[in-house]
Amino acid sequence: MAPPNAPEAPNTPDAPNTPDAPNGSSGSSGSSGSKGSDASRGAGTGPRDPNLAPPLADAAGWGPLDVRAVDTVRVLAADAVQKAGHGHPGTAMSLAPLAYLLFQQVMRHDPADDQWLGRDRFVLSCGHSSLTLYIQLYLSGYGMELADLEALRTWGSITPGHPEYRHTRGVEITTGPLGQGLASAVGMAMAARRERGLLDPGAPAGTSPFDHHVYVVASDGDLMEGVTSEASSLAGHQELGNLIVFYDSNHISIEDDTDISFSEDVTARYAAYGWQVQTVDFTRTGDYVEDVDALLAAVEAARSERGRPSLILLRTIIGWPAPTKQNTGKAHGSALGDDEVAATKKLLGFDPDADFAVEDDVLRHARAVVERGAAAHRAWEPGYREWRSAHPERAELLDRLRERRLPEGWTDSLPVFGPDPEGIATRKASGDVLTALAPVLPELWGGSADLAGSNNTTMEGEPSFVPTGRQTGEFPGNPYGRTLHFGIREHAMGAILNGIALQSLTRPYGGTFLIFSDYMRPAVRLAALMKLPVTYVWTHDSIGLGEDGPTHQPVEQLAALRAIPGLDVVRPADANETAVCWRTVLEHHDRPAGLALTRQPLPVLERGDGAYASAEGAARGGYVLADCREGAPDVILVATGSEVHIALEARELLAAEGCGARVVSLPCREWFAEQPYSYQDAVLPPDVRARVSVEAAVAQGWREVVGDAGRMVSLEHFGASAAYERLYEEFGITPRAVADAARESIRAAAGPARPGGERPGAAPTGGGPGDVG
Repeated sequence: MAPPNAPEAPNTPDAPNTPDAPNGSSGSSGSSGSKGSDASRGAGTGPRDPNLAPPLADAAGWGPLDVRAVDTVRVLAADAVQKAGHGHPGTAMSLAPLAYLLFQQVMRHDPADDQWLGRDRFVLSCGHSSLTLYIQLYLSGYGMELADLEALRTWGSITPGHPEYRHTRGVEITTGPLGQGLASAVGMAMAARRERGLLDPGAPAGTSPFDHHVYVVASDGDLMEGVTSEASSLAGHQELGNLIVFYDSNHISIEDDTDISFSEDVTARYAAYGWQVQTVDFTRTGDYVEDVDALLAAVEAARSERGRPSLILLRTIIGWPAPTKQNTGKAHGSALGDDEVAATKKLLGFDPDADFAVEDDVLRHARAVVERGAAAHRAWEPGYREWRSAHPERAELLDRLRERRLPEGWTDSLPVFGPDPEGIATRKASGDVLTALAPVLPELWGGSADLAGSNNTTMEGEPSFVPTGRQTGEFPGNPYGRTLHFGIREHAMGAILNGIALQSLTRPYGGTFLIFSDYMRPAVRLAALMKLPVTYVWTHDSIGLGEDGPTHQPVEQLAALRAIPGLDVVRPADANETAVCWRTVLEHHDRPAGLALTRQPLPVLERGDGAYASAEGAARGGYVLADCREGAPDVILVATGSEVHIALEARELLAAEGCGARVVSLPCREWFAEQPYSYQDAVLPPDVRARVSVEAAVAQGWREVVGDAGRMVSLEHFGASAAYERLYEEFGITPRAVADAARESIRAAAGPARPGGERPGAAPTGGGPGDVG
């Protein structure tokens, strides 16, 4: 989009400038603050203080209304935080020229359609400065109004403390934990290239209706976080020319001057990563001069660079022009105070007694971006229609992906595994599923954090997603390939998967060992918060990985992951359960899921009449795999993953004693909890209080399944380095231990209910003091 006071630029996918967002009005919005009551309050109170240098914006075509709009942004940021009593005003004040430039002139977006395929993406990685985004959504007509800014950080508002995806129109991603936004933006840029490869691979660069840029605003804090280092390293390797990052280098964090902890040359680091690096310094003259023209020139240079991601270091003074709090930690993370806000307004020529004052002509001028965005959208449409006409099959694929609709008959490709007592590892079964699905689900793609051979995450015969010059003999590929190579970067992998899912058209998966889910946890939590359909392939899921020892053997990870609301933790018991679980994961579009898979082989169970129940039950999260010979069960053995086979053997031991045991395979507790009570009660009858859970991990969380009389066969300590068979025997996770626990549970169930279960050391039913139940 061209500058507001300049002729429109040609509307190509690389040139136009129109943000994508919700419908907004172009009417005026009055102040509802305690001191102001109409939109023009504060207008005409006087010029800017002559000691404040005006922005240099001749090439940008800025006029007085643009300067006034930028100053209005600063005042609104100060007012909003002051009214809330807490928040982050300083960065929003000093980034006002950049944010205004992006939304008014640089980005291609349409405030009337925030899902427009041709839009650029905007990521505010420094989410604490949420007002940087909110005020632009207000000025750009995305449906946000002054009342929303006044409700900053309050219950029910669309202006929470950090931007939230699906909560506020025009917000592309939930950001908060520093670094996650920038790292996820790398995923967005990667996904944009993959989607182009699926939909329009032959179009010359910059001519496809699917070409767009990902713009990121990041802070000193973002650049300190390790996750951005990992992701930025990969972005440079991947030559992501569609990624442009603005690094707001204001040298201030909550602990004030960043010199106390951060002194590296960030530009040298990013140049070493393979990025294009530019610097725009508002302090270079010794005075503070906001050189918008230099900033715009840097953006244009970044957009013309197709073979490298771009970092534009922008040197600002946080909180400028607040007279006493600019360039301080106080401007970063707290309200400025009434006196400071009033003094700032006076410097900028605003009425110090008027809060949330926005002049009608300023708002009208800013909201002209609504029509420019609509014009950019209209100019994009002919190329898009031409593409649809020329590529009907790809257009059909696009429609299906946008609807998140799986193709007819896709499940016919899922493998069915024959009975095999020697068995196969569920990680290998997962790999077989992925290879089988490759031809029918082009949207499914992913890879591993340098553990492809261990995680079985490579679809056989599929090229790697990598610049042609980076392919290897082991992994041939091209820029539009399918197999992802994250390198040993689990932190970044989690965030990048989120970015891919946020791009909305494809389904990503990423693999590593279950133990390293700890490295991914912040991104996994955000995926659950955003309800993103990301799939994690977490293999080597227990002490069953054996000789690598306790540093690699997960113990507490399953319980910790199940504690994340909205995350499905899936631990199948054999190859056929693995196939059913993969199918069920892909049928969900509103949540992430983690598959916990074995290194060691597990028997492939015989299913059907006269054998074990169909693996289809896994789709419901839990099912009766094997029941007692006759009548109601005396005890229920509930197990997941590799321990299901231990429970089946324990069932035979108990049967030899005349004890009827039901074995329930419970691969996903989250899916099971979604079933109607009638089904849950049929699988786990409430009147059968004798229950045993079996899982080679901490028992935390299992009491709610086994109840007060239940027993839990678990692992309450770290593992050791030895063959997995020896470890299960030494740590008491055996059929005999399960049978012993079943007998104890049957005895406990014959006694009175003890909410919370029996306490260790307490007297059992009928026993004397000191007896142990």
